[in-house]
Amino acid sequence: MTGGPPVFDHPPRPLAQKLGAILWPSFFAAGVATMAFFAHVDPLALRDMTFPGLAITRGLGYTAGFFAFWAATAASSLFTWWLLRPASRFNRALPRDD
Repeated sequence: MTGGPPVFDHPPRPLAQKLGAILWPSFFAAGVATMAFFAHVDPLALRDMTFPGLAITRGLGYTAGFFAFWAATAASSLFTWWLLRPASRFNRALPRDD
């Protein structure tokens, strides 16, 4: 068994870079998804089908839709980032059976 600190295949990334890699692409994707979705769906018609008793305006519907799309696409980006982390940071060599 070797001693010393583990060797990583690349240095750790700053938190701002990690957040940017997750939030910026998801922000862009949410914008595109919002435009595509609301080009075919009126927020007031959606409100009448889902929450008819709430006084949701068209602007609030667009805003809520955008943030819902952003949350969904950010979750997707976060999961992708989590799956692509380098294995060298988490895996350790098994002890030898000598």
